[in-house]
Amino acid sequence: MAEVIVITPVKNSIETTLDTARAIAASSVNVRHVIFNDFSTEETKQKLEEEKNQIGYELIHIEDLTDHPSPNYKLVLQVSQKKGLESKLPVLVVESDVVVKTNTISDILNFQLAQKKSGLVGSVTVDEKGNVNFPYLKFKGVKESVISTQRSLSFCCTLFTLPFLEAFDFAGLDEAKDWYDTFISKKAIELGFENYVLMNAPVWHRPHASRPWKQLKYSNPLKYYFLKFWKGLDKI
Repeated sequence: MAEVIVITPVKNSIETTLDTARAIAASSVNVRHVIFNDFSTEETKQKLEEEKNQIGYELIHIEDLTDHPSPNYKLVLQVSQKKGLESKLPVLVVESDVVVKTNTISDILNFQLAQKKSGLVGSVTVDEKGNVNFPYLKFKGVKESVISTQRSLSFCCTLFTLPFLEAFDFAGLDEAKDWYDTFISKKAIELGFENYVLMNAPVWHRPHASRPWKQLKYSNPLKYYFLKFWKGLDKI
């Protein structure tokens, strides 16, 4: 019986997505893994269908739920919250450019059970050498094994506890935004929960592998900010 619902929003980047899925499937606890295909190419869609039974994940095609163009993170969160509440299970986001370790999910679950007021619990992200990387560079150099923080958590690998899912309805998320990491992090604090980052449960993160255009932030920042502000992409 599953102990947590794990969700992975996907927009192409099939190889990193399958790495993510295989790592989740190898977890030391039973999980219900749901991949949300957000208007990927036909080739990606076909590959996700081919691999779902072998790896062991459920597959939802966003195109079957809405004609709203990608990204559809709000809808993914709303559907996931509904599944969590119906199953009485917490929901863990593991994005498609993240690889968890065998014990990562179990470490997160055990921690949130021991902290009754936890709202969000995230794993720190590291590169292939184990060094803290984006988006948690703000915690680089921290020696504590666990951080209680009022700063925003990234949803790279972050758990929404069941009490938090019961306390805040994702139907109220702003339609004008693409991503909700900052807003939901603040909402949890506002509602009296505590947010944590587990420095002792790192996950491998390949930044923006799931959204390659964002690599322009480093290689061509002028073009990146043109797309972000003029085209209205990546609204936080």
